[in-house]
Amino acid sequence: MAKKQTAGRDNLGDFAPKFAELNDDVLFGEVWSRESKLSARDRSMITCASLMSQGLFPQLKSHMKIAKQNGVTKDEMVELITHLAFYAGWPKAWSAFSLAKELFDD
Repeated sequence: MAKKQTAGRDNLGDFAPKFAELNDDVLFGEVWSRESKLSARDRSMITCASLMSQGLFPQLKSHMKIAKQNGVTKDEMVELITHLAFYAGWPKAWSAFSLAKELFDD
């Protein structure tokens, strides 16, 4: 029997099922219908990721403020933006970095 190809998901270990579930939720617009599964912090990070990738920076600024209130740290936001840069593009990432620097540097 041929081995199933997983496109590297096996290397994610225990995180793979959660990643796949979140990815499906985002793709099918079901993130908010499953609020009991996601913390406010997780929802904030997903919202920021979505807004950044779409280039909606006025909305991103307000949601970054909410993310900070929900416990997202500066380092976590920088890591999120860095990873998203490969998908959304560096111009959007630089704009997001500027917003994060403004909001997270007190």
